[in-house]
Amino acid sequence: MKIAVMTDSTAYMPKELRSTYNIYMVPLSVTINGETYMEEVDITMQEFYQKVKTAKHLPTTSQPSIGAFVEKFEELAQSYDAVITIHLSKKISGTYQAAISAGQMVDGIKVYAYDSELSCMPQGIYAIEAAKMAQQQKTPEQIIKRLDQMKKKVRAYFMVDDLTHLQRGGRLSGAQATVGSLLKIKPVLHFVEGEIEPFEKIRTRKKALQRIIGMLEDDAHMNNVSQVAFIHANVEEAALNLQATFQQKYPSIETFISHFGPVIGTHLGEGALGAAWFTT
Repeated sequence: MKIAVMTDSTAYMPKELRSTYNIYMVPLSVTINGETYMEEVDITMQEFYQKVKTAKHLPTTSQPSIGAFVEKFEELAQSYDAVITIHLSKKISGTYQAAISAGQMVDGIKVYAYDSELSCMPQGIYAIEAAKMAQQQKTPEQIIKRLDQMKKKVRAYFMVDDLTHLQRGGRLSGAQATVGSLLKIKPVLHFVEGEIEPFEKIRTRKKALQRIIGMLEDDAHMNNVSQVAFIHANVEEAALNLQATFQQKYPSIETFISHFGPVIGTHLGEGALGAAWFTT
């Protein structure tokens, strides 16, 4: 059985990684000042954050249409028997459900939709693992089982500069956003069962980042970390500094730099930083 692997644009995988592992991608979209752009296709991360600075209203985001999925699956059916398509949490987007619906509408290819229960580069790491296993002639069922195992071992934490983006986008309660803004809190956030929730309330950006990196290094010190992604919202230098500092201490651990692109960045805002890692 020949298996394709696909993800959506919110995995924010470097293009060279998608190319190396032959991972297909379907884009989500963002609308700014009445103009709609497919992320990772029509607009870069830097262009997005620049446009947001002059936008009158918070951008809006939209999932791929069922028709877009059908078109992609039919294209893949020409060369593949099955596709494993890995998406951001169904609790924050309808993308996963759209993939399921489209999969029921196509012939000639078996569609396995997978809910990552999070987003960004950890979602991309799932796709890389699936692609490696597909190259090894593993079955779809074996690949899904492996992704379920990985899901139990992923840790992802991030902090935002301004809670109002999450509040306005419906990803954080108004009360939490108001209290956070008044007290200048920089909460460490994480995903719980597919939803964004506060992990710990911290007063400053510096201390929030120290808390995240401290948890990462605790796991790394126990020889319990296999891969790490440092993720940023248009503050690449800060992410590179975190990566460099970590690599000096743990040079044998594979690391990636990724970003919060337009769709996720709409809800987190510029300046967000995070780290995600898989434990062994």
